[in-house]
Amino acid sequence: MYFYEHFDMTHRTIGPGFEIDVITGEKGQMSFVTLEPGATVPMHDHSHEQMGYIMEGDFEFTIGDETRRVKAGDKYVIPGGVTHGITKVYIRSLALDIFSPPREEYA
Repeated sequence: MYFYEHFDMTHRTIGPGFEIDVITGEKGQMSFVTLEPGATVPMHDHSHEQMGYIMEGDFEFTIGDETRRVKAGDKYVIPGGVTHGITKVYIRSLALDIFSPPREEYA
């Protein structure tokens, strides 16, 4: 499949107020992330490189030892093995995450 509609994507509820819609290729993966106000993403790490773009919203994001309030238009890169998480979501937020290699648990 080369083109995807929203209903073609794999949907996952990761936690309260935290949902993703995923497209997985052979060497990469796109995850459209929806975060509702009050949601959190516990600090975690994985071997995959992750990069992303905040499409809309406003939340506090910790990567390694740096915490920043991110908003629409901000971008980030998280090397594999670096701890990261979201501590506070102020308004409904949408982000696009890219993983390489794909995360099997999201496929």
